[in-house]
Amino acid sequence: MEVLRRRIERQIMGVTGMALGGIDYEQPPGDPGLFGPQSVCWRVHSDFTSMLCGGISALMLQMLHPLALAGVWDHSNFRDDMLGRLRRTSQFIAATTFASTADAERLIDRVRRIHDSVAGTAPDGRPYTANDPGLLTWVHTAEVSRFLAAHLRYRNPDLSAADQDRYYAEVARIAEALGARDVPRTRGDTDAYLEAMRPQLRFDARTAEVFRLLIGAPAPHPLARPLVALTMRAGVDLLPFWAAEMAHRDMPRWQRHAVRTGVHRLVPIMRWSVRNGASNRARRRIAGTTTAAGSPTAPDRT
Repeated sequence: MEVLRRRIERQIMGVTGMALGGIDYEQPPGDPGLFGPQSVCWRVHSDFTSMLCGGISALMLQMLHPLALAGVWDHSNFRDDMLGRLRRTSQFIAATTFASTADAERLIDRVRRIHDSVAGTAPDGRPYTANDPGLLTWVHTAEVSRFLAAHLRYRNPDLSAADQDRYYAEVARIAEALGARDVPRTRGDTDAYLEAMRPQLRFDARTAEVFRLLIGAPAPHPLARPLVALTMRAGVDLLPFWAAEMAHRDMPRWQRHAVRTGVHRLVPIMRWSVRNGASNRARRRIAGTTTAAGSPTAPDRT
């Protein structure tokens, strides 16, 4: 069974930022990182299944903004390497949440430098830059709102309203470090922000191409194909209803039920298999000092 578990874990890790390497989540011992294990974002971001589904949905929602789409379309190779795009995004979220303080800050600085060179003109004639505070706020809010939606659906539907607000307040720190302004910090603010942004969103031929490439993204290994296909459909299902309608991806009730049932059946396998994800390794890093004090950190059960 251990051989099987490790084999499944390798395939799962292959679709995430862990496949990129470059970050040692277990060093230096005792460093809590930017948030620490008592934060709500550790709880939300440590559940592998919901983060995978939420991350797909986040990218779909983000690309409904014409300027966000223009930046990705003009300045990345996502059309040839969709899996690489997903891995890089996954690494940034994992590192800013679970890595040491120095590594988290290093990745934030790196992304800011990359943003410095991302500028151009959208097809409608509007100029854009990745450092635009308003655009950064959109990308962030679209992302974390889908992470939380996935967590509520697939991990903990009873997460309190106070903890949901606390989650938004915590992760706003990352958006602001990247240059975002007026970042929503509560559920109510987030819902109001997304509603206010709707008139600015579009679904055109380029957006349709992004959705097509995402939904058809190749798996890193044949054994991972069912996982990738299911999480892509779960990402569509997690979109706000108005976004799914805009993208012509609204699902009938029976199809939504089938997707959710499939993910719920997958969850026990994922949680049994993944023992060396970023959150597990980060807990071992922090236990480097708590164990010495005679109070070992509890293992990650997500």
